[in-house]
This record gives sequence, structure tokens and C-alpha cells, in this order.
Amino acid sequence: MARHAFDLTRRYVRVIEARDDGLVAFEFSVGEPEMAVELMMPRAAFGEFCAANQVVFLDGEGADRPAGPATDWAWRLHDATHQRFR
Repeated sequence: MARHAFDLTRRYVRVIEARDDGLVAFEFSVGEPEMAVELMMPRAAFGEFCAANQVVFLDGEGADRPAGPATDWAWRLHDATHQRFR
């Protein structure tokens, strides 16, 4: 298996939702897009955050997350507000 260097300078953002109240919900990750935290901030602050971190924007679903409804292992905290889990 090939190994690659973990690059702490790479920052990733995947927008989850741009809300009507002006907040942006998004995933932020450092080094690897598969390991992310969910954050929410006002739209203007989000723009500043992305500029300051020189982020790479990822598409909505992403290759690391299957399309469709959340499964036992492929879900976001954001999903918990819209779906009941076992």
C-alpha cells in the first residue's frame, strides 16, 4: 500500500447548508478531507475563515460519503436533525 505524507497546510471545506438566517453550516478538515469537524458561522465570517485558511472547496456529497440517505456509518451530525438513528 502506497503511503503519502500528511500535509497540515492543506485545508478543506465542504458546505453543508447555506441557511436563510445567514448562517453557513460546513465541514472543515486539515490534511485529509475524510476527517472533518462540522462548524457553523455567519456568511461574512465564513468568507473570512475560508480566505484566512486558503481552503480547497469540496463538492456537496464528496467521494468519501455515499449519496442518498445516511447509513449506520456514513452520516453527519447535521443529519441527526433530520433523521432518527437506531
